Amino acid sequence: MLTKLRGSQLCCFVLLKYRTNLVAMHSRFPGRHAVFLQSKSTILASTRCSSQYAYEYVEWLTKITTSLKDFLTDDGSLVIEIGNSWEENQPTMSTLPLETLLSIKKKGNYKLCQQFVWFNTAKLPSPAQWVNIERTRVKDSFTTIWWLSKSATPKANNKNVLEEYSDSMKRLLKTKKYNSGKRPSEHDIGEKSFLKNNGGAIPSNVLIAANTASNSDYLNSCKENGITPHPARMPSFIAEFFVKFLTDKNDIVLDPFAGSNTTGEVSELLKRKWLSIEIDKHYNKGSKLKFAKV
Repeated sequence: MLTKLRGSQLCCFVLLKYRTNLVAMHSRFPGRHAVFLQSKSTILASTRCSSQYAYEYVEWLTKITTSLKDFLTDDGSLVIEIGNSWEENQPTMSTLPLETLLSIKKKGNYKLCQQFVWFNTAKLPSPAQWVNIERTRVKDSFTTIWWLSKSATPKANNKNVLEEYSDSMKRLLKTKKYNSGKRPSEHDIGEKSFLKNNGGAIPSNVLIAANTASNSDYLNSCKENGITPHPARMPSFIAEFFVKFLTDKNDIVLDPFAGSNTTGEVSELLKRKWLSIEIDKHYNKGSKLKFAKV
């Protein structure tokens, strides 16, 4: 626990010189089921954790997120991924991830802006005992990403994350024809409501991305240099979405649990300033390889 607290102190020390616009955290919750922790916990090395340790983890994470609030800009955001967790030796889910969110929100006096779901299309079936062997559960294929902030109106612009229009919407914009009027849902669609081309569709809060890259520049560079790569690499799309959505160029982005430093890499490409903190020296060395040409 002391090593983790040192990481927290380092975070505060670095931020004394700056005010950050976005804090992105990828803190998978420690599950009590051995299978769950194969889903890439960046904090814990053990494959099991006791109930007491789990609650200690909640308290530790709450302290860090509470201290980070003082270093956020007034319109800044905290984005934190908290993975699902299962009870030990039972086909029942733990509520500790939700308790973690509530603890962070209450003690940090954060505003909860929105809930996002990261649907990992390539996630392996788990928990294996209940999904693969006994066949009494379906595979757990998503994690939740929570967007919190100091105020109810943080900096955000969904125009920065528009998606390509569907083929049907492209045809509608071209023909200028569609069925207006009242729908069974009681929505009243105007005659010109969908005739304006806004450059793309507003995305939903379900983010779809796989993390199956096995031949990336990062992995190849780590292999060439004899460096252990990070096993829980977040898809660039996830970091890119929130950096674009919640920050502008030259804003500061902080990732206090950097891992392979996907957040820093994306921020660099998007011309944001960034700070990344990672306690594991091997992952730090691997992270540096991403910026060899910068």
